[in-house]
Amino acid sequence: MSRYRGNEAGTVIAIVADIMALILGLWILMYLLDANRANDFVQFIHSAARWLAGWSYDLFTFDAAWARVVAGYGLAAVVYLFIGHAIARRAARH
Repeated sequence: MSRYRGNEAGTVIAIVADIMALILGLWILMYLLDANRANDFVQFIHSAARWLAGWSYDLFTFDAAWARVVAGYGLAAVVYLFIGHAIARRAARH
């Protein structure tokens, strides 16, 4: 059962935000675990995450590459979750 009580638009918005954050989180995990970048699935997730985090993936200039990936892609995931669920809650009120 949706926490947005029958409001289909709110539910869809929340699900889309969750999927976007999931893709970003999955890329962070794959990067940290040194996933095989020649694998088609890894390439797909990386491409999707790079597109989703286009505004934030190179925002930080930490020396360690893993810190840049976690901060840049993680920030995008948190922003999408926060904004997506805020919009979903607002849509559920109407």
